[in-house]
Amino acid sequence: MSNTSAAEFSPFSIGGSIHEHHWSWKGKPVTTVYEVLGEGKPILLLPSLSTVSSRLEMRGLAEQLAHKYQVFVLDWIGFGESSRPAISYTPVVLEACLRDFVRTIFQEPVVVIAAGHAAGYVMQLAQRQPIPWKWVVLVAPTWRGPLPTMMNKMIGNRRWAYRLVQRLINVPILGQFLYSLTTKPDFLKSMYRRHVFVEEKNLTPDFIERKWQVTQANGARFGPAAFVTGGLDLVKKREDWFNWFQPLLVPVMMVVGEDMPPKSRQEVEILAHFSSVQVHRMPGSLGLHEEYPEQLAEGILPFLEKYLSRGR
Repeated sequence: MSNTSAAEFSPFSIGGSIHEHHWSWKGKPVTTVYEVLGEGKPILLLPSLSTVSSRLEMRGLAEQLAHKYQVFVLDWIGFGESSRPAISYTPVVLEACLRDFVRTIFQEPVVVIAAGHAAGYVMQLAQRQPIPWKWVVLVAPTWRGPLPTMMNKMIGNRRWAYRLVQRLINVPILGQFLYSLTTKPDFLKSMYRRHVFVEEKNLTPDFIERKWQVTQANGARFGPAAFVTGGLDLVKKREDWFNWFQPLLVPVMMVVGEDMPPKSRQEVEILAHFSSVQVHRMPGSLGLHEEYPEQLAEGILPFLEKYLSRGR
């Protein structure tokens, strides 16, 4: 079920009409928030999963696309302004919520643009019938959470260690303390400077303040804790990630940021050379959709117009 929310003046609004999608997980009511801009054929935008994930990061791109299309921008369950219940966040939860949202909101397959870790959820659903996507754009896609990526060489794929960290963060007092250490404004700025944005001048005090506000919502630590520790990784091996692209059941365009971290860049370049994805290269790192939305729109609009003009 979906309805327009009364929270039309949300500080996280991207300038469209705010709506709520009501769902349930194991008998518990869940509300996901989404925003709609523009008119025309629909396009769904999915923000990346991160400690500061919210639909705000898609604002610039949504504004560009809304000149020609009706743009839907979703806050994932556990992130942004959507419900953040104290549940065990797993890929099953996020995938089920996304599938229900798409089935409820769209009457036919829809174009989807997914950033970062959201790419895996899009590609997983692209393997299932009926396929909910008309065409797919993946922006600086990733498949493994930050902690497993950093610790892989030291401890390997020891999931129990990462799950232990996640459980510690979920503990009421200790967890909130640990979470607060990783969401301080200085830490957030350092994170963005290392592998999300390219130009430090874009990391203004106002920008960092808005990101910090995202981390202060009730129950804000549960979803991010799962993401950081790899609990929202859909696959455990790179080969399984690659298998989603062979064969492709829908047209896919992949946007490669020239300044992406070396490991992430290497993996998307392998896909670019050994799959049938269409590739668009441009400046930017993992946050290129937020840092360079105008250039991103210029790169993907010809792809969208080409395929949308064909119909289905």
